[in-house]
Amino acid sequence: MTFGHENVDRPTFYTVREAARIMRCNPSTLYRAIRENAFPAVRVRARYVVPAAAVDRLAAAASESGGCVDVARLAADQRAAAEVARMTGSAR
Repeated sequence: MTFGHENVDRPTFYTVREAARIMRCNPSTLYRAIRENAFPAVRVRARYVVPAAAVDRLAAAASESGGCVDVARLAADQRAAAEVARMTGSAR
């Protein structure tokens, strides 16, 4: 995985199983987080894919903070910001 450099061999999206393997967690755990809207994913009909950029951002956030990154809190903050933007009519 290369940070800051475009890698043509690197996918734009990962399957949930690929993302779970990269993050060293059980795919069931990741599927549950996605369904609970606590982890970023794109739903294409009945299938979920995880943006590679989201995995990179989470890894960078953990490295920069030196601590635990709460993905559910990040997702909740993003949802709240989107709701505020929607209510105020401002663009994000």
